[in-house]
Amino acid sequence: MPSTLIAFLGACTLVAASPGPSTVLIIKQSLHSRRSGFLTVLGNETGVFVWGLVAAFGLTALLTASEMAYDVMRVVGAVVLVAFGVQALRQARRGRTEGAEQAVDGWTGGGKSGWAAYRGGLLLNLANPKAAVFAMSFLPQFVPAGAPHLPTMVGLAALWAVYEVGYYGLYVWFVGRMRAVLSRAGVRRRLEQVSGGVLLLLGVRLALEN
Repeated sequence: MPSTLIAFLGACTLVAASPGPSTVLIIKQSLHSRRSGFLTVLGNETGVFVWGLVAAFGLTALLTASEMAYDVMRVVGAVVLVAFGVQALRQARRGRTEGAEQAVDGWTGGGKSGWAAYRGGLLLNLANPKAAVFAMSFLPQFVPAGAPHLPTMVGLAALWAVYEVGYYGLYVWFVGRMRAVLSRAGVRRRLEQVSGGVLLLLGVRLALEN
């Protein structure tokens, strides 16, 4: 079991290190405040745990078996990504006129409710059909032979989520450490533009995916 856990955590590290929509959103929200960034992480990892539970109970197979169900989730996920991308671009545009006042407000968490940040991370994860399919194929590989399937899968899902809270928490911490640079209105506006553009492109790609 210890060797299995080491291999599992190593795989979790590789998964978390792979750039994706969640990473972009976490960094984007961390530009506003550490609180927003960390709550986005918690929302995202709640989604990871939910998909882990779904996979543990075998419900993800229903999604992969139904092309219509997968396509519906794919379109919903694309809409969510595009919405987040447009929101980021609009925030960047507002930054042109709000300037330093917006930067100070963002770093203190002003104007950003904790629930909105948490909900954003959760929604982005749950609206991603690839996350569901990945959980179904990823977790069973680390269930030791002879181990009870359901409790082991649930335990691995919980460990996966907790581990990624720590991993992505480092991103939030790093953005906070770069506060002096990133709080400059021009730098922050450009990062908002980049993150918005990436989310928008990811949404379009997901929508056009076969």
